[in-house]
Amino acid sequence: MPIYNFKTIQPIPSAGDLVDIVLTRTQRRTPTVIHPGYKITRIRNFYMRKVKFTQQTISEKLSHIIDNFPRLNDIHPFYADLCNTLYDRDHYKLALGQINVAKNLCDAIARDMVRMIKYGDSAYRCKCLKRAALGRMCTVLKRQKSALAYLEEVRKHLGRLPALDPNTRTMLLCGLPNVGKSSFMNKITRANVDVQPYAFTTKSLFVGHTDYRYLRWQVIDTPGILDHPLEERNTIEMQAITALAHLTCSVLFFVDISEQCGYTIEQQVSLFKSIKPLFVNKQLLIVVNKIDQQPWDTLEIEKKQMIEELVEGNTSLMKMSNISEDGVSNVKATACDKLLAARVDSRVSGNKVDNIMNRLQVFTPAPRDEVVRDASIPESVRRAQVEGTYGASKDRKPVRSTAGYAPTKDNAGENADDDVAMDNANVRKTARDLMWENGGPGVWAPDYREQYDLENDEWKFDAIPQIMDGKNIADYVDPDIEKKLATLEAEEEQLIAEAEAAAMGRDEESDLDSDEEALVGVIREKVKIIRKHSKANSSTLPRQVRGRMTDCHDLGARNADGIREKMGEYGIDMEKMISRGRSIERKERGRKRERSLARNVSDDDASMDETQTDGMSKTQQKRSKKEKKDKVKREHSLARSHSRPRDPSQMGLKDEKAVKKVAKEERLGRKKWIGGSGEGDQRKTVHLVKWMNTGKKRMGTHNKR
Repeated sequence: MPIYNFKTIQPIPSAGDLVDIVLTRTQRRTPTVIHPGYKITRIRNFYMRKVKFTQQTISEKLSHIIDNFPRLNDIHPFYADLCNTLYDRDHYKLALGQINVAKNLCDAIARDMVRMIKYGDSAYRCKCLKRAALGRMCTVLKRQKSALAYLEEVRKHLGRLPALDPNTRTMLLCGLPNVGKSSFMNKITRANVDVQPYAFTTKSLFVGHTDYRYLRWQVIDTPGILDHPLEERNTIEMQAITALAHLTCSVLFFVDISEQCGYTIEQQVSLFKSIKPLFVNKQLLIVVNKIDQQPWDTLEIEKKQMIEELVEGNTSLMKMSNISEDGVSNVKATACDKLLAARVDSRVSGNKVDNIMNRLQVFTPAPRDEVVRDASIPESVRRAQVEGTYGASKDRKPVRSTAGYAPTKDNAGENADDDVAMDNANVRKTARDLMWENGGPGVWAPDYREQYDLENDEWKFDAIPQIMDGKNIADYVDPDIEKKLATLEAEEEQLIAEAEAAAMGRDEESDLDSDEEALVGVIREKVKIIRKHSKANSSTLPRQVRGRMTDCHDLGARNADGIREKMGEYGIDMEKMISRGRSIERKERGRKRERSLARNVSDDDASMDETQTDGMSKTQQKRSKKEKKDKVKREHSLARSHSRPRDPSQMGLKDEKAVKKVAKEERLGRKKWIGGSGEGDQRKTVHLVKWMNTGKKRMGTHNKR
């Protein structure tokens, strides 16, 4: 499992996009409306909040960028040198340093501007300081355009790097181009590296995985290395050099003895000697490849000696061919075994093993005499093992009945002893087994007598006699049983009728004739039905529909005749209720008529006053106004000196002005009945953000400027 996952680095926006993100977030997350009439402390807090929020957003974004990228001093040296090879360590650190400096500059700008806004004496000055603060911070961000673009390219390339673990079991393939490294990797791993008949097909590190001895092994295919000084090697070659320098692995150096790669054996040997210092403390294998084209036995003696001179110390020489697959498995097994033995030796030679060995004590018992002491098994245990009842119930092998099934070799005994052992086995037969033993389905029925609950269990299977103590079952049957049953039912009906009569409040000795009793019976049935319906529909109605009719098509519920006819069926006189309803309806109708007349009179007076004063001169208007005032005074004095009847809707109102005011309030209150908007309705007007809709609009985007 790789310990570094560079694919989790988040994309880095450009300088312009970062400015848009910061300003848009400030606009959405902070208040947008302020008025000059507010207290100066409130205005200062409004603009200080915007500056602080912008600074916090910028600091958060830039800190996230800095923390996402790996620190070259904290990661594995392999990745540190690989980043130096691919991206230039100095340029990488410089870009991150510029981002850090920009964050500190934005913090300083915000701190200074907030200090100045604290002493702002007007809304205009606070706004100008806020605008200057946001402008300066955005300018700092725009200056980081090149650094942000460089870091975005580095992020993309880091995401394409192979996810390898520098500390796991690894095999590293190296050599000149076109010697068969990628073909060997495709043979032993599930990787699919491109193989072409020209040099430098592999331009970066490729990682594959293989299994050996139930362990996962990592195989790294490196680009080809040319034989020239280190300072002249390009970026592609330096990736292989970096892997050789920092990874603890088993190195496979490939040599093409057929020289079809375009390089002679002398050049390949020279390359091996030039990079030999990188093989220190590594398990080295020299793999002679393409023996299908040039067999090792027919190779020239001088060239064979040159290759054999490279084998010294712990180095091994192996032959193989990717085309015929001769020796591929041997090369893989040898490389894995050498690396596995080296890893074990390194751990054993460390200090941790001594600490563990000090805790262990190994004892080897020595015989005290020559007596043979076998295991002693009790006789009861031997008998239980033979019967199959030894051990816990969950550990025993279940023995199932095979009744009804064809015999097999497992349960068909070869002699009588097997059958006896089967019969003696303590196996409880199920009802299904008994069914198959006694003829199968439809022939055998279970005996339920074993389930009888008797005083003595020995009586369960006894035969039931037909005559006992001189009597039969028929002797216990009463011939008058039907007559007695009819008498009991009549008595029960009488008791029920008496209980109902008592519930209705009627004495038992009533003097009702048959017709009246029949009518009472009908009324009782109606009462039962009404109670039943009331229980079924006992849900509480909403207040606004309690007084409404349940059915507008039911004429009996709307007119007096229908009510009188329906309630007459129950013997209820409805004349008083109908007369009371008619009087209430007349009063309500009169009140509505008086209210409408008063409203029309007030509207006519207002319209007459407006039309009369339109064509008057100033003197006439003054005279008319004076007459109105005198009229109001006379009404006040009249109201105090005389007691005259007034309209109920005008009770408590002193003059016509109050009446008009009440009528106006009533009209406003009626708006909710006719669907008009009131003071409680929400109003959503078009709100234009000032900084988005003012100033000169240049070419390009200007919707979030």
